Amino acid sequence: MTAYSFQVTIDSQEPHVLADWWAATLGWSVEPQDEEFIRRMITEGLATDDDTAVHRGRIVWKDGAAMTHPDGTDRAPRVYFQLVPEGKIVKNRMHFDVRLGDDDLETVVEKLKSAGATFLYEGRQGPHKWITFHDPEGNEFCVSN
Repeated sequence: MTAYSFQVTIDSQEPHVLADWWAATLGWSVEPQDEEFIRRMITEGLATDDDTAVHRGRIVWKDGAAMTHPDGTDRAPRVYFQLVPEGKIVKNRMHFDVRLGDDDLETVVEKLKSAGATFLYEGRQGPHKWITFHDPEGNEFCVSN
């Protein structure tokens, strides 16, 4: 059987804003969108202005934004933030577990709070400790060393 690659898709009401937030949080890169290509698609009638939005002064596809690991490899899956009309209603069935490596957990926790993450609780199992948060749209995630 062939091993498949995949991307992780996160539903979002503001995909470009959330992609920026997560890219800054993880040290990843938001994939650039080709404004010239988007304009050409509109000119050729293959898209409309309603398919676009302006984010940080640039025309982007309204329906989503993606981020990738900065080394440009498939080391980690691409994460795509997809526009959906409804807000988050229930607890996520999947979430990010962010492993901090040698970074100080308490320092990162304070940075996350100041960047808009909401502290939920601290968990512990034996010597392993993690902190659970909501991102700015209410998606759960955990951080640990």
